[in-house]
Amino acid sequence: MVDNFDLGESKYGRIYKVAGPLVVAENMSGSKMYELVKVGWDKLVGEIIKLEGDTASIQCYEDTSGLTVGDPVLRTGSPLSVELGPGILETIFDGIQRPLETIAKVSNSVFVPRGVDLPCLDQDKLYTFDPAALNPGDLVTGGDQLGRVFENDLFAKHKIMAAPKANGRLVEMSPQGQYTVSDTVAVVETIDGKQQNLTMSHFWPVRSPRPCAEKLAPKTPLLTGQRVLDALFPTV
Repeated sequence: MVDNFDLGESKYGRIYKVAGPLVVAENMSGSKMYELVKVGWDKLVGEIIKLEGDTASIQCYEDTSGLTVGDPVLRTGSPLSVELGPGILETIFDGIQRPLETIAKVSNSVFVPRGVDLPCLDQDKLYTFDPAALNPGDLVTGGDQLGRVFENDLFAKHKIMAAPKANGRLVEMSPQGQYTVSDTVAVVETIDGKQQNLTMSHFWPVRSPRPCAEKLAPKTPLLTGQRVLDALFPTV
């Protein structure tokens, strides 16, 4: 496991202090708030919650037992994100979108191993993609429907939408067929002439609100049938 790290690279810091789930690392210049980091030799998932000088305070989302001063901290340069796409509505995840059923099968244990790193969504499962009525040259922006797939009986028509930051003119739309979440289903040409591949899934930072055109005012109460909830904690 030691061979997986090159401590000479600038993208690595070192653990300076450990206090329960809080890890303080040094040599973290250039890091960003809420950046995703991998802590220790087991690459535990953590998130930077404070920057001060050359040090960074990291909230570790796994058991920090065994971490010692001097262990490496990998800076990924990306925020903590989740993968959105087909499969998210029929899978059980933990708080950082690790697929619990897949982890149980791989580890042959009911406990989540430290530092486990598996794709959030099943990258091998095939979905029958039914493309939307779009033609080459049509303008595609974030939120436009590219097609739909069948996920399960509760969500028979899972809409596949362009990622919020997608923007360009459609060059090519994949025909109806079976695709994985990482396969390209549409190609658009951006304003600077570059081609962008759109897949059925995309990653989104958990701390960034999803863009919306309008926020509707709540009007209809959600009745749960539990009087203590409906009376003291009503929701709409």
